[in-house]
Amino acid sequence: MNKNGKWIFCKRAFILLVISGVLFLHFYIPRFITEIKNPLIETIKTKHIIASTSFDTNKLKGKYIHFKSFDKTAFTSYLTYSNLDTVRGTIILLHGIRSNKESFVKLSKKLSLAGYNSIALDSRAHGQSGGTHCTFGVKEKKDISVLINVLNQQENITENIGIWGQSLGGAIALQSLGNDKRITFGIIESTFSDFKTITNDYFKYHVGFNIKPLTNYLIYRAGKIAGFDPDDAKPITYCKKIEQPILIVHGNKDKRINISYAKDNFANIPSTKKEFIEIKNANHLTVWKTGGDAYFNTTLEFIEKSILRNQNQ
Repeated sequence: MNKNGKWIFCKRAFILLVISGVLFLHFYIPRFITEIKNPLIETIKTKHIIASTSFDTNKLKGKYIHFKSFDKTAFTSYLTYSNLDTVRGTIILLHGIRSNKESFVKLSKKLSLAGYNSIALDSRAHGQSGGTHCTFGVKEKKDISVLINVLNQQENITENIGIWGQSLGGAIALQSLGNDKRITFGIIESTFSDFKTITNDYFKYHVGFNIKPLTNYLIYRAGKIAGFDPDDAKPITYCKKIEQPILIVHGNKDKRINISYAKDNFANIPSTKKEFIEIKNANHLTVWKTGGDAYFNTTLEFIEKSILRNQNQ
């Protein structure tokens, strides 16, 4: 091959590489944002999976509840009953991104022994539930309303329903509290205030830098692929509608989701029955460990106060 031929070959190869890169960026990269069971991410994730306790080995009384949501997506949840003769309330438990309902086995046991039912849900596209894409609360808040309908109809659970969410679960819980007034109180741990903002933060956290116009383009592409409006995935907007008792919790060493977002959410909640707990020296994953029994006792006190307020209204 002569010099001119090599130049033509290199030029064509470069053009092909650029086109391939643009297509990959346009069609595939956005899926990393919303596609929870993306094969490439799953391959990476398997190296870090820690085996979780199963509800099947939990000695407390309970059962799986399966249902279909508003768009026919199938969901799996586990209802753990109160271990006492009376039921003080029922708490919906929502896990973080790429986690599952089994992360709440120990908490379900604690709540049961304290007299509460709890229902741990595999969120949309997570665990044993159906769906391909996470929509960061846009569709998930509707899933929660359907779950409450199921609890009403199948279990005759119609009052003192609370919600406890971590990270992504906290964002879903905030939107659910603003959307469905049948939820009478909420505990929100380590969550964000705006999907677009936190996605930009995460790009910088994981990649080391962020190009905002490019990231925002990927966000809107992800929304189009997953069928939701990224501008509606904004917990802080729903905070303005929350009048129920609410406890906001965040670690002051959280590098994934800055505590400032929790404070912004808190400031926008009009409820006169709101509380804020800052867990000193806790990062995104260690709120429970760092807070310890003192934190759980405080949370149980908050739940008891919230239910009493609801009963006295």
